[in-house]
Amino acid sequence: MDYKLELVKLLVKETKLPLTEVTNLISTPPDPKLGDYAFPCFKLGKNPKEEAEKLKKKIKLPLFVSKLEVAGPYLNFFLNPQNLTETTLQAIFQEKEKYGQQNIGRNKTLVIDFSSPNIAKPFGIGHLRSTVIGHSLSGIYSFLGYKVIGVNHLGDWGTQFGKLIVAYQKWGKEKELQHDPIPYLLQLYVKFHKEAEDHPELEDQARTEFKHLEEGNPKSLKLWEKFRQLSLTEFERIYKILNVNFDSYHGEAFYNDKIEETITKISQKIPTTISEGALIIDLKAYNLPPVLLKKSNESTTYHTRDLAAALYRFNKYKPEKIIYVVGSEQKLHFQQLFKVLELYGISKEKLVHIDFGLFHFPEGKMSTRKGQVIFLEEVLDKAIHLAEKIIEEKNPTLKNKEEVAKMIGVGAIIFSDLSNDRIRNIDFNWEKMLSFEGETAPYLQYTHARACSILKKAKKEKVTAYASAKFSLLLQLEEQIIVSALAQFPEILRSVIKDNKPHHLAGYLISLAQAFNEFYHKLPVISADKELMKARLALVSSTRQVLQIGLNLLGIRAPEEM
Repeated sequence: MDYKLELVKLLVKETKLPLTEVTNLISTPPDPKLGDYAFPCFKLGKNPKEEAEKLKKKIKLPLFVSKLEVAGPYLNFFLNPQNLTETTLQAIFQEKEKYGQQNIGRNKTLVIDFSSPNIAKPFGIGHLRSTVIGHSLSGIYSFLGYKVIGVNHLGDWGTQFGKLIVAYQKWGKEKELQHDPIPYLLQLYVKFHKEAEDHPELEDQARTEFKHLEEGNPKSLKLWEKFRQLSLTEFERIYKILNVNFDSYHGEAFYNDKIEETITKISQKIPTTISEGALIIDLKAYNLPPVLLKKSNESTTYHTRDLAAALYRFNKYKPEKIIYVVGSEQKLHFQQLFKVLELYGISKEKLVHIDFGLFHFPEGKMSTRKGQVIFLEEVLDKAIHLAEKIIEEKNPTLKNKEEVAKMIGVGAIIFSDLSNDRIRNIDFNWEKMLSFEGETAPYLQYTHARACSILKKAKKEKVTAYASAKFSLLLQLEEQIIVSALAQFPEILRSVIKDNKPHHLAGYLISLAQAFNEFYHKLPVISADKELMKARLALVSSTRQVLQIGLNLLGIRAPEEM
């Protein structure tokens, strides 16, 4: 049973408030002793406490609610513990790894554009945010019934490739390129910018070289293709470590032969004008800067290629929405892009920019031009190495030590990002990022492994049929707090896609793990009372299941031993 939804229906009937408003108002109290759900009565009259009392008298208690209590301006709902425990645990045992799945997105397709690193540049720590936020949201939307098309819109086109081609032609060495491609291409890119300070004509050469690339010059294309392939090989190695996959790697270059058609289509529906030799769309009426469709030298821009990509995706995938997981610094770009697409005839509801804050570094802003980059692989390697060291100290006989260390290290890095509200900036801190103490992925993974260990111990005691246990025996407060948390899991997933914020799920998993550890320390699971033991094992099994599902949806693996 979806308890929140049932209460929302009940409150809509009694208060006559709109369903959306009631859904947004009803919440979970911070202290379980205050009930399972709380409804604020401010909207019902001048004296919310009186309104809460009136509402309490009007409501006829459904079977799944044991009592109502007024706490100041709130009407608090206490769910029937026996009903809640029976329905929740039975649902988890029946649905197993599908617990929490919903058909919200049935027959709906979403295109999620995420990660999108630049070819011929290192996969830096700055790319982590888009990659893990996009990957997690893709998994959660899929779990809730949507058909998700994950697109890696590679930055594989633009003037920077003119710069790189010029740099390689002047100073490049094939042997060094093949030996260590990305650091070497970064070195050439940095050298170009240093040289251009004294020789500004290099910038003109780069623009000309990119123009040759757009026109299909064989020599330029051959170099570009080489840089692209070497980069993709490197990127795919990083994605494999993170366990991230895409349905499409169509980058900016893919749309090169669709540009003219796109400009023609756009120009037929939206007025364009020539300004200083460039083709633009004037958006002054919408308090936005103009969109540049073609530069004065006829080369294209990010906007042109993004417009071509959007029209191609709407035509090919027929999506409900296109979601762009791109940093907050690109807000203006997407406001302009979405306005042009809206003027073209695409509903603004179909376009979503999921922005996020940046990493802040003690040494200032990272800059590829200056060669100031923290490689993501370096961060992942450090985390895995630290995990190996801890395993060696605490559990040297552990099987598959390397594999478990990888799960723990990579999980720690992913969670250190996803546990933050995405709109906030993150101060990059090696110690904090690699910490396995406190509210971290290793804490969740350890809780999962502890639950697995309890279940293995029960198996040795030949106690296995706990799915048919007497759930009514789970009456202790510590047990009820876990049951209540497990029941909220489907609702938490809905809250993630409502705000497109995975930190809701990350925070929920921490609370669930804390409740489980409190229960484990206070109440014995393996005991002489066989019926109670079976009921508590059912609770352990259910918690393990939800922790595993939740971690997987964040893109983190859950080891059975640590």
